[in-house]
Amino acid sequence: MSNAMMHPHTELRFINESIGYGVFATKLIPKGTITWILDDLDQAFDESYIASLDAVRRERLIKYSYRDDRGLYILCWDIARYVNHSFHSSCIATPYKFELAARDIYPGDELTDDYGYFNLDKPFYCFPERGSARTTVMPDDILHYYPEWDHKAAEAMLSFNCVEQPLKHLIDHKFIAKVTAIARGEAKMDSILACYYDRAAALKAVS
Repeated sequence: MSNAMMHPHTELRFINESIGYGVFATKLIPKGTITWILDDLDQAFDESYIASLDAVRRERLIKYSYRDDRGLYILCWDIARYVNHSFHSSCIATPYKFELAARDIYPGDELTDDYGYFNLDKPFYCFPERGSARTTVMPDDILHYYPEWDHKAAEAMLSFNCVEQPLKHLIDHKFIAKVTAIARGEAKMDSILACYYDRAAALKAVS
């Protein structure tokens, strides 16, 4: 059993000068497997801390972080921060602080996420991908694409109890009962909209 938040059958590899590094499977990771999970070694920073940093450290921290539903910047402590974007991502986020393999990920395949569900602070311009008309990830993409992502996550969850889950022991205790019920077909998944950081609502609350 691994206590790392990335699936143990992954490794960091250099891709090229344009992309940099990425995370790749070293063995088959079947559809429905937890590929990443938030744990207590991850660091969370609020906006005031980010603003207090010098420009160089601020830029680096934001580059390797994502924002959760509360607006906190989450910096992953292991190679998860090198997972690259794809509009046809091999992984899919859930509202339960873990991600699933959206399809079978074979040895040598890259683990990728759609950055659209990461609450980016500004648009992220991407390399064009065959089969997708999208070329830019927007901060509010989750509001537009959540039905597609909800379906993708629900499909992956159908295989949850049929595959090995080396990271299952790290599921937050407050989600265990719900995840167990979903995996048994006794409950419906919550929408990924629960992961959205509503900046407008946050500003109103402050004012």
